[in-house]
Amino acid sequence: MKKYLLYFFSIALLFVISCKKEDATQIDTEYPVIHIDGAAAFPKQCSTVKRGEKFIFRARLSDNTTLGSVSVDIHHNFDHHTHSTEVETCGMDAIKAPVKPFLFIQSYPITAGLANFEVQQEITVPADIDPGDYHFMIRLTDKEGWQTIKGLSIKIL
Repeated sequence: MKKYLLYFFSIALLFVISCKKEDATQIDTEYPVIHIDGAAAFPKQCSTVKRGEKFIFRARLSDNTTLGSVSVDIHHNFDHHTHSTEVETCGMDAIKAPVKPFLFIQSYPITAGLANFEVQQEITVPADIDPGDYHFMIRLTDKEGWQTIKGLSIKIL
């Protein structure tokens, strides 16, 4: 009888320990968030920037646990393809073939361990690139690997 009682309590103890271990481990299933609704955020859907000038990319980034990395991809939309994540549509130029389109791909550091971050990065638009319709893609990844993409339509004048 003592043998069965000892066996029963061992199994019960093992069950309690394993349940506590599962409860202590939180699994992150939430996507990070790119906030471009603030007054200082730039660019926003349908924004314009000028060739030969600089602008400041500003956005608030957040995650329920820890942010990982953020990157920007600016590329031409002369063929009217779409990545837009916004409801508002922008006036577009006629379809055209690129001659010297602007292509910009850059990652920016986020201080380790942060759940909120204000990104402010200067971007220079070369003076000799094709003006027209472009996409401004923001990719935000949290520490667990969940990714959010914000696709904005902008115009380079």
